Amino acid sequence: MRGDVLQLYPPPSAERELRGLYLAHDLRQFANRKEPYIYANFVTSLDGRIAVKRPRGKGMLIPKNIANDRDWRLYQELAAQADLILSTGRYLRDWAEGRAQEILQTDNPKFADLREWRIARGLKPHPDIAIISASLDFPIPKVLTQNGRRAIFFTTAKPNVKRVREIEAHAGSVFVAGKKRVTGKLLQERVRKLGYRVVYSAAGPQVLQLLLEGGVLNRLYLTHANRILGGQEFDSIVAGDLLKPAVDFKMNALYFDAAGLDGLGQMFSSYDRVEN
Repeated sequence: MRGDVLQLYPPPSAERELRGLYLAHDLRQFANRKEPYIYANFVTSLDGRIAVKRPRGKGMLIPKNIANDRDWRLYQELAAQADLILSTGRYLRDWAEGRAQEILQTDNPKFADLREWRIARGLKPHPDIAIISASLDFPIPKVLTQNGRRAIFFTTAKPNVKRVREIEAHAGSVFVAGKKRVTGKLLQERVRKLGYRVVYSAAGPQVLQLLLEGGVLNRLYLTHANRILGGQEFDSIVAGDLLKPAVDFKMNALYFDAAGLDGLGQMFSSYDRVEN
């Protein structure tokens, strides 16, 4: 993983090591902002697919032919810099069915350096986790609160009181962050009051939609895998109504990974939201 990622932007062009590429973006520098700094990440095919229909059963999954270890390394580096990771009830349901894995894998020897990176900065081995769910219909795995991690839950108005009590008795606190659906602005406000400053969205297109609608997403990371997948049923990075107005971004960084996907190559890019 050394010397084979080419930085194309900002100039001048230069070779970079893959390991540490996104740690060098130093997202912790934004921890002193007034509002939480929120960023998201996706890997996408050239035709815009981030997930396709499962071959068996319901739901979508990340295509195995664009998922790869080199992108996964950078995903871990982004997660390592967060105080709080955003996910959804679907993640917990997938976990219960054995179809999901730990988001930040600092207990994996491959990512031991990221555990050390966090500890050296006075951070817990794992960021806390926030689950966004209108229904609160999910199992609560023990892993959710292991290693000193705190779990919080964002839901909509008038949740089922019995279910809220069950969750708070076994996992963490439940907060209302919207009427009929969780909104980006209310989520940001709740996160701020809870003291979180650097927040990583590891959730899907519906959560990205609410972050964009609320004007609270600060940076977007994309990996463009050099494959076209096709197919009628798929997810792209956002899911919802047309954004009005459109949300503008300006490129922050661009890298070419020639070794990605067994030599097909892939692009790593990041974009900062333009505040109007």
